[in-house]
Amino acid sequence: MLTGLESAVLPEDAVEVGRILDAWGIKGWFRVLSHSSDPAALFAAKQWYLMPSEKGAKTFAGVGKLEIAQAKLHSDSVVASAQGVIDRNAAEALRGARIFVPRASFPASAEDEYYWVDLIGLSVENREGQAMGVVRDLLETGPQTVLVLEYELDGMKAERMIPFVSAFVDKVDMAARKILVDWQADY
Repeated sequence: MLTGLESAVLPEDAVEVGRILDAWGIKGWFRVLSHSSDPAALFAAKQWYLMPSEKGAKTFAGVGKLEIAQAKLHSDSVVASAQGVIDRNAAEALRGARIFVPRASFPASAEDEYYWVDLIGLSVENREGQAMGVVRDLLETGPQTVLVLEYELDGMKAERMIPFVSAFVDKVDMAARKILVDWQADY
């Protein structure tokens, strides 16, 4: 294992939240690309679990855990330091690593706000009780987020998109794992 990185097991509720871009400065800091426009989960977690990049040079194998000393916004990116990562060479060895944090360490969301990871897999039905599909993904289109649903049509998988805005989404019931929408199958 690399300096500062201890061998670990990925938590069952781990969510990929970013990746390490490159070293930042000479004292072991590194730049992070957050997968979210709000890197709150990166800031809240004091332990990051790393896995090597899926492509490119691999400087470590398996899962490693970093104890984060500090993470903060700098210009338009996130920079962080970790215990045991004391110089530029150690930070460069982490380049490309995928960052995971336990979902349980995410900050609580406000009322009527949801983490995308919590919406994926929820079933969606309209006001008439017709099944619309299951949330497979979400898209950020600029002005709004769009639910990408997967459903069966004549034995084949099909895709349907519904804007995730209050005009079309009546209720998100996390306990029932269901979203109620004002939408029709032929839209």
